Amino acid sequence: PDAFEESVSQTLFELEANSDLKAHLRELHFVEAKEVEVNSRKAILIYVPVPQLKQYQRIQARLVRELEKKFSGVHVVFLAKRHILPKPTRKTRQKQKRPRSRTLTAVHDALLEDLVFPAEIVGKRTRVRLDGSRLIKVHLERSQQTNIEHKVGVLSSAAWDVFGLLGRQGRQYFEYAGWFSFTDFILY
Repeated sequence: PDAFEESVSQTLFELEANSDLKAHLRELHFVEAKEVEVNSRKAILIYVPVPQLKQYQRIQARLVRELEKKFSGVHVVFLAKRHILPKPTRKTRQKQKRPRSRTLTAVHDALLEDLVFPAEIVGKRTRVRLDGSRLIKVHLERSQQTNIEHKVGVLSSAAWDVFGLLGRQGRQYFEYAGWFSFTDFILY
């Protein structure tokens, strides 16, 4: 692990030692942590094992609040470390059929769900333009607007980093079921 992952690990250990999250954090661990810089703001992406994601999500609101206090001015996001299996071809026959949860589309959809966790995605529209750029509109439920509204810009650009699309041109909008959001992020 690098120095940044060590600092995240130490912070989680301190939270486990002296907080009401002690019982929950004792059996949890993370796989990877990385820091993403987005328009002069930073976000910490913490990858956790897929089986432990539900346990993290139970305490995510309190845990994120505590971590954002420790790392001041930084947004914290928990994501599951998911794997994409290659598409089977004639030369690479597999003994088992590739499960739907390991396809590129399913993994990207699941990561997007993880990214906006307190809110739920109620709709998603993808528009491909003639020049090849894509516009993805993600409609979030309105009841969680106050919880996630301040993170929308960071989440929008972190999504492109998570999906590995930094070299491509694209836009990502997050909307709240019915009205246009204020966030627009373009990567070239």
